[in-house]
Amino acid sequence: MAAKSVPFPHANTKIVATVGPACSTENQLAALARAGVDVFRINTAHGSLGEHAQTVQRIRHVSGLLKRPLAILVDLGGPKIRLGRLPGDAIECAEGAEFRFVRGVESDSPNDLVITYDKLIDELEVGDHVMLADGIVSMLIVEKTADYARAEVVQAGIIRSKQGVNLPGAKLSLAALTDVDRQCAAWASVIEADFVGLSFVRTAADILELKELLKPTDPNHHTPRVIAKIEKPEAMANLESIVAVADGVMVARGDLGVEIDVATLAVAQKRIIAMCNRYQKPVITATQMLDSMQRGKQPTRAEATDVANAILDGTDACMLSGETAVGTNPVAAVEMMNRIALATEPLFREMPPMGLPQVLPDGLKLVTQVTVHNACRIAEQLHARLLVVATHTGASALAVAKQRTFIPTIGVSDTPSSLRQMCLYRGVTPLPEVPAGDVTKLIQAVETWGRNEKTLATGDRIVVVAAMGWTSTGHNMVLVHELA
Repeated sequence: MAAKSVPFPHANTKIVATVGPACSTENQLAALARAGVDVFRINTAHGSLGEHAQTVQRIRHVSGLLKRPLAILVDLGGPKIRLGRLPGDAIECAEGAEFRFVRGVESDSPNDLVITYDKLIDELEVGDHVMLADGIVSMLIVEKTADYARAEVVQAGIIRSKQGVNLPGAKLSLAALTDVDRQCAAWASVIEADFVGLSFVRTAADILELKELLKPTDPNHHTPRVIAKIEKPEAMANLESIVAVADGVMVARGDLGVEIDVATLAVAQKRIIAMCNRYQKPVITATQMLDSMQRGKQPTRAEATDVANAILDGTDACMLSGETAVGTNPVAAVEMMNRIALATEPLFREMPPMGLPQVLPDGLKLVTQVTVHNACRIAEQLHARLLVVATHTGASALAVAKQRTFIPTIGVSDTPSSLRQMCLYRGVTPLPEVPAGDVTKLIQAVETWGRNEKTLATGDRIVVVAAMGWTSTGHNMVLVHELA
């Protein structure tokens, strides 16, 4: 596979792609990256750590070949409750039929269902709803004893072995991190994953627990950023406190759409994205965005509209799950998502400029916030070709992303991990091997790169945001450079 530098630009909206059997080889991963993938998601709910380690090596190798940072999101499985083994592996549940949830690991009776969560019988209450098969099948608990909970089917369908179980409204004592999650989180830290996703978050304390687990003994060691997956009613109730402590958020619409009334899902998505933008945290919108492209060549009109609306809501990234992991044409799904984003993003030019954010996140100084805000306005008024941000941690690049400027932004850093994490920031293209600390050399390097990529030409303007000597007061310099 020949080395080739990144084409510029892709859409401003970033694309997260789940790695699976359909895209696990190096050539397949490279094709996805060329099509527009910025972040590769590794789902630890499937496969072994040995297999995932090989995937990490392939992604890092592709990144080197393409001369382009690519980020890795390690998604923890979380305390997912699943059905055990069912007789014949599938049972049809007719409306009005009765089933019993019983203790054990396997059932011999088609009307007795076993669950992977040992305490389920103890914690269920009469009146609780049990949702199965991604919410297709719904049961109501009508009786509870010490040994079983009897349920009546109120929404018919077919259930299968090992399918997920959702218990909206039930008060469960499940820990946020399972033993398997702790093992996977430790592994994610060792392989220097860029992001770690925490499933079934309920409170800010869940996020802080994972952050403490990921904290390195060496302060100079890379620390993955924690992504809070919002998929529980408790998370919606505690949304602001969760967003405040998380490094990013995922609108995990699969389980969220089962745990809450599906009629309120779109409103919940808008609320989550708005909260993330208020706190200047990157946000990913996920699940079934182009689901029909797992099997077909085109998305439905509703799916195309869904992606566009998520972008207009202000999401930083859209995620593909089964479309890339097991779909028949992962590259086509990525290309389609990129096309929808490119068609949607020009509408931001017609929107009024964003004001100065009211919430200053950790790691971002007020001087930097004000400088970045006004640099974006300068770049737009001068019709600059590029906005360049020199940043150590990436915080100032994220601040630019949250301004929703339509000027393409280049992020440069002296820290490789910060460059990779910029892959999740809307509209920011991380550029490696650029001297971030010397403004003169930085401009020369960006100009050379831009001319080689045919992105920059004589007369184009570049607006640079930097700090004079990496001062403790933050980014305090805006410089305009016109190519001679």
